[in-house]
Amino acid sequence: MPKLSPRYKMPFRRRREGKTNYRKRLKLLLSGKPRLVVRKSLKYINAQIIVFEEKGDRTLVTANSRELKKLGWEYACDNTPAAYLTGLIIGKKALKRGIGEAILDIGLYPSTKGSRLYAVVKGALDAGLKVPCDPKMFPTEDRIRGEHIASYLEKFKQMPEKFEEIKQKIGE
Repeated sequence: MPKLSPRYKMPFRRRREGKTNYRKRLKLLLSGKPRLVVRKSLKYINAQIIVFEEKGDRTLVTANSRELKKLGWEYACDNTPAAYLTGLIIGKKALKRGIGEAILDIGLYPSTKGSRLYAVVKGALDAGLKVPCDPKMFPTEDRIRGEHIASYLEKFKQMPEKFEEIKQKIGE
């Protein structure tokens, strides 16, 4: 527990809870450009284009991987191919709203090469949105196409009894 004295200044609540890095946020805001905010949960990928205003941040465009179900996507919404498609959606929506460029805001997530966060950026770039990012960070094309998922499924198809056992467990 920090020493409490008349001179002690309590950190902001979000800083105390470890939810916001204010130094990083200030650098992003000083650029004056909209931010491409990418967040992930266990089931979905969220992407938003947000601008700073004095009263608070304003969301201009949003996309969620849940929208893929409406477009005919029959698979999980939390994997790399779904993240790439979510990036395409946010990129197209941003261009319709007249937003041509943004800077990436991944929050407190670690910047890992080939992660789902960078798959969203790759999708947004392919849609035409300009986001400064090193191409080395993007996932490979076979991961974006989902070939790693298909090859994993093929392993189980070679063992039919295991495949049926897993299908039964999933169905329960």
